[in-house]
Order: sequence, then C-alpha cells, then structure tokens
Amino acid sequence: MKTSNTTSSLSRKAIGCGIAFFMLFSVTSLAQTRGKLTVVKDPRIDSLIALRLALSKMPNSNVGVYAPTSGRGFRVQIFSGSNRTDAYNAQSKFNNLYPELKTYIIYSEPNFKVRAGDFRTRLEASKLLEQVRPQFTSVFIITEKINLPKIGNND
Repeated sequence: MKTSNTTSSLSRKAIGCGIAFFMLFSVTSLAQTRGKLTVVKDPRIDSLIALRLALSKMPNSNVGVYAPTSGRGFRVQIFSGSNRTDAYNAQSKFNNLYPELKTYIIYSEPNFKVRAGDFRTRLEASKLLEQVRPQFTSVFIITEKINLPKIGNND
C-alpha cells in the first residue's frame, strides 16, 4: 500500500509541475507578441472640437458654464379671488400696463392668484409694488420659485 500512496503523490507533483510549465510558456508567449491598434474616429469630432474652441474664444460666451434657469426669488401678487374671469381680467389689465413683465395665474383651490415678475431681490419687487398699487387694490410681495432672468445679456 505504501507504493500506491507514493505513486499517487508523485503523479500529483508531476501534474502540478506540468501545469506550471505550460502556464509559464503561455504567459511568455503572450508577453512577446506585439499587436497593432487602429483607432477609427468620426470626422465630425474634429469639427465639433473646432466649433467649441471658436465659441469659447468669443467675447461674452458662456460655453460650458452651467446657468440655472430657476431659483428662489420674488413676485408681486396683484389678484387673489375665487372668480376665474376676474383673474384673467386682472392679468390682461396688468399685461396692457406692463407688457415687458411676465404674469402667472395660479389656481390654489378655491382661489385664483395672479402674480407678476421674476425678481431676484425684494427691492426690485418693491419698486413694481409701488408702481402698481394705484391700479390694483390688494398687492403684496410673494417669495417663491421664479424663472431667473438672464444677467448681462446685450441682446
């Protein structure tokens, strides 16, 4: 029985050495091969890069600059009531007086609210409040999410 045990131990060692031998040769054969890498690039990439560079060199260009479109700000509420027609009339009256400012109708059951402007500061909203006070009876400033006006636009 000792001979069979010794034989199986030797055969395991031989198998282990054979595996190690083949692994060593396969690694060295892979390490010695050289390949050629070909990169295929879409020609439009170069034109996009050139366009990006040209735009970034232009004055007043904000290419690549993230600018949020909404944020916390102020609006002037010019109407609040349950009558829808009155809300639309108030909006129309305001739009005729101040066509450069945006108006928003908000329905919060059971009331319609008409709000005007997109102001970053309370001071800007206060100026409008004083202007519209003679035309609208109950006006006040509301803090809410607004559409941020563009800064430094020379259009």
